[in-house]
Amino acid sequence: MAISKADFNNINITPTASKAIKWNASANGFEAGALGGSMTLLATQTASGSATLSFTSGIDSTYKKYVFKFTDIHPAAISYFSVNFSDDTSSHSYDLAKTSTSFIAYQDEADSATRLTYRTGYDLAQGTGVQPLGGDTMGVTNDNCGAGHLDLYDPSSTTFVKHFISRFSPNYNASDGSTPYAHDGFTAGYINTTAAVTAVQFAMSTGNIDVGTIKMYGIT
Repeated sequence: MAISKADFNNINITPTASKAIKWNASANGFEAGALGGSMTLLATQTASGSATLSFTSGIDSTYKKYVFKFTDIHPAAISYFSVNFSDDTSSHSYDLAKTSTSFIAYQDEADSATRLTYRTGYDLAQGTGVQPLGGDTMGVTNDNCGAGHLDLYDPSSTTFVKHFISRFSPNYNASDGSTPYAHDGFTAGYINTTAAVTAVQFAMSTGNIDVGTIKMYGIT
């Protein structure tokens, strides 16, 4: 179908890579900009025997939603993967109160142990410590790793609490390498503050993050 109406005398837009034509903020012309729902890579952290991986910049009012993608997270000791948040502008104490819920589904490779269950030890009720992700510990055998994501909503709001939702799969083996399990862990909750959240930190509950990559994206 041909365009039947075009009232603007001048549609003069400089081509911009990975951008689309959209209305400007005043709705009286066009501009090049990001498509709604597009992901912009803001930062990448790569672990190498790291006690923590912290994102201390780039979390602001530019985006209403931030997504953290976890790839090949491998712990140095049997432990669970975790997150915490800060509203400081420089010291980043990572001690904000959180209320959350957690449940998992799992199955072992022998098809002898399967379950869908709530995880009371991995939720928080106004806790200021780390928020466990994945609903269980991770193994340390050479091929064990975890992967998943965490979504953080409107961290710069000074009106509302800040919701987060995570899905993380911590591949688990017993310490002797037996009983391999697939775990699918769901965690959701809110950071109980109306102050802007300015930083996010990831860590293992015990020991270091041996290897792994975390990428932070802004969602338009």
